[in-house]
Formats: sequence, structure tokens, C-alpha cells
Amino acid sequence: MKGIPYLNTYDGQTIRYPDPLIKANDTIKLDLESNKITEFIKFDVGNIVMVTGGRNRGPAEVIKNREKHKGSFEMIHIQDATGHEFATRLGNVFTIGKGTRPWISLPKGKGIKLSIVKEAKKRIAAQVASTA
Repeated sequence: MKGIPYLNTYDGQTIRYPDPLIKANDTIKLDLESNKITEFIKFDVGNIVMVTGGRNRGPAEVIKNREKHKGSFEMIHIQDATGHEFATRLGNVFTIGKGTRPWISLPKGKGIKLSIVKEAKKRIAAQVASTA
């Protein structure tokens, strides 16, 4: 096999000669000054992912299972902190943390998306508590 090993990032950068352990769908931490990879996370079961597409977009969840379908899309089974499980395509998710510890700061509620009704009830309860 000839050629230079490289990887492409979501923002369009190309990094030559990456660590040979880094595979497709893994997440890297890049030092912007030196343009070198400092750490990386494997796309494995048990890691925290962020869903960027599909119906369940937004919250941070844990990978439960990965199904490979020949000739079709790879499916990822995910469970959120409330216990809700769903499946989505591999292209709709990316890893944001190793184990249960995210590399990024999550929004309040740890990325759990509430329904409109639950969110309104929570807001009303907070207003009542602050005035009492």
C-alpha cells in the first residue's frame, strides 16, 4: 500500500501521519497551535455520544450496541440518562466523551431533552420556588 496516511476532520482539516490506532468515526483532541493530536476517543460501546441528526437530535447519550448491515446503513443503539433507548444511523452521532465523562461541557440537565410540557412545568416550579 503506497501513499501517506491521513485523516479528515469535520471542519475540513487534513492531518497527515496520524496515530495508526485512530480509525474512522473516532474523535480526536487537536492542539491548535502545533496542529498535533493530543488524545483520541475510540467509537466504542459505553462511550458518550452527541446526536446531530434524526428525530432524537441533541441530547448526550451512551452507546449500547452497534449493528453492521451489509449494503445498508450502520445502526447505533443509544440510551439516554432517563433510560429511553432508540436507534439511529452511524452518520448521525459522534463521540464526545470516554466512558461516562464528557470532554465538553454539557448544557444544564446534562443534555437531556425535555418535552415542551415538562419544560414548562419545571419553569413554573422554579418561579414558584423563587417567589416563596
